[in-house]
Amino acid sequence: MVARQDFHKELRNLIEELLYMGNLVEQSISNAVTALQRKDIKLAKEVIGGDERIDALELEIESTCLTLIARQQPMANDLRKIATALKIITDLERISDHAVDIAKICIKIDKEPLIKPLVDIPNMAVLTEKMVNKALKSFINEDVELAYEVCKDDDQIDSYHKQILGELMLYMDKECKNIEQATQLMFVSSSLERIGDHSTNICEWLIYMVTGERKELNN
Repeated sequence: MVARQDFHKELRNLIEELLYMGNLVEQSISNAVTALQRKDIKLAKEVIGGDERIDALELEIESTCLTLIARQQPMANDLRKIATALKIITDLERISDHAVDIAKICIKIDKEPLIKPLVDIPNMAVLTEKMVNKALKSFINEDVELAYEVCKDDDQIDSYHKQILGELMLYMDKECKNIEQATQLMFVSSSLERIGDHSTNICEWLIYMVTGERKELNN
């Protein structure tokens, strides 16, 4: 009985660490796009530097997961939760990488005035943050309906991405000097689109954890 109590305490601590990692990742997305909007190189560098902490958390959580499996031999439901946590931290780490990519683009175009006001990219970023947050909530609460809601949000992300690419193509056609920066802003949009995909990946694993069925949400 004591051993099981210890196990569930360790499992709760594991989930708390995962949520902490998720919060850092959400903040990285926000800071990266804010840095781009404001041409804030200091903030962009903070995003890049913060990625080391997120990478370290991934390794710490992974180690805890493997230790719990090896030492505690969890029952089927708990084992599935731990396996899902292992998958989630991989997606969170990759989301952080995409935020870093955006921060690096901010630094790259630092000396250039923006070719257009950034409207859809910040809106897209806010939605991706919400997707990450809802994906993690769906995991914590084992909420399959919320997981499917994230899938609907991803449709809006894809719509933003298509619209942004179309507008940037017009700017590239208008003046050749816009091509380089427009291309970089396309990369930003692509990074945000990939963040949306990783959020739906988290939801796919949640659905598997709860139902035992694999669902493809990135159609």
